[in-house]
Amino acid sequence: MILQALKEYYDRKSNDPDGVLAPEGFEKKEIPFVIVLDTEGGLVNIEDTRSGDGKKKRATSFLVPQGEKRASNVAANLFWDNAEYVLGIPDVKKLEDRKRKQKEDEYQARLQEMHTAFIDKIKCLPLDDEGVSAVTKFIENIPFDRLNDLDVWKEISESNPNITFRLKSDSHLVCQRPSVIKALQRNPGDGKNASAICLVSGELSEIERLHPSIKGVWGAQSSGANIVSFNQRSFESYGKEGRQGDNAPTSRTATFAYTTALNTLLGRDSKQRLQVGDASTVFWAERPDEMETAFPDFFGEPPKDDPDRNARAVESLYRSVQSGAFSTDSANTRFYVLGLAPNASRISIRFWHVGTVAEMAGRFRQYFDELKIVHGPKESPYLSLFRLLVNTASLGKADNIPPNLAGDTMRAILSGQPYPATLLQAAIRRIRAYQGMYQP
Repeated sequence: MILQALKEYYDRKSNDPDGVLAPEGFEKKEIPFVIVLDTEGGLVNIEDTRSGDGKKKRATSFLVPQGEKRASNVAANLFWDNAEYVLGIPDVKKLEDRKRKQKEDEYQARLQEMHTAFIDKIKCLPLDDEGVSAVTKFIENIPFDRLNDLDVWKEISESNPNITFRLKSDSHLVCQRPSVIKALQRNPGDGKNASAICLVSGELSEIERLHPSIKGVWGAQSSGANIVSFNQRSFESYGKEGRQGDNAPTSRTATFAYTTALNTLLGRDSKQRLQVGDASTVFWAERPDEMETAFPDFFGEPPKDDPDRNARAVESLYRSVQSGAFSTDSANTRFYVLGLAPNASRISIRFWHVGTVAEMAGRFRQYFDELKIVHGPKESPYLSLFRLLVNTASLGKADNIPPNLAGDTMRAILSGQPYPATLLQAAIRRIRAYQGMYQP
């Protein structure tokens, strides 16, 4: 049900003119540096795509071929990757670690293997294109003497950033050239995977063996984690040992759709995510609805530059319910709320709730009704879920919110059930900790 709902969300958003979601076979990736070439593969310049100051610098996101899933294996991305793969230069931090462990020779051999894999990946693309030709010529004979003269080279050689390519005559990247896109769409898979009935679409399709990583879950590995994965015999079905994704057959198309949708919802710029304790919470509707963007205003912490945002959102909610605004067709629109929490290299489902927009509006109103309390003139009249939970945590810090408390409380709100006993226990512990502190 979760994967199916995410795929439906991808199908809906992929038809939007804003182009929020990447097409199949591609992903949106922040690329700090773009190497600009002429048609003969000569170096023109290296563009720094970042904006901002100091540590807040942020690179521009580009549409690039979907990255390979790798852990300790060597697997190059097409037309973009880090400096180790693209230029064959060492990561300074890794090199220092190898020197301490006296394994520098092994690292240098692996570095050469990585760069060769990047070159071979481009050469295997059956395409006659001047952009592809220019990149091939450049990476086979990299002019390091000219690179050393560029202002950004020192930072590139020290930080191992992601790099891609663009022709001087183009406004788009080489990997975005129409001929490259067509070639990738004609050959999306290698045909080596088995075919089976997809559990999401119900169609006979080539099954994805390794699902792309989900990134953006608070507390999970920075490289990403998985919802669907099998790496131990104890997790596998009889007769499917060592076949990983075949144990939960999901087609390539469905896998790409649900992972792209979820990664977009979890993205830094997403307005459809909310951190509830240790649960990274995302939400969406089956059709466009205002509830998708209003949800975080109900339960999240308001921004410092707009402290009254929550109060305005809740007041708007009350007016909408009282005026019958949710008795329209949108009232029956299904609304999904998914809470994810880290679990080593996997992601656990903290909570999953499906309801209608009207049901959600009623439950939210019930939550604020039940939490009405006498407050000072400068305090918000409505207590957000974040503020409720953080005030039960030790030292008033979000990191100290008990792991299951946030998920259990959110589940109670969404389902209209009683609040968990752990919320009462946390409140009592907090009161006892402060007992007597403010007495004269």
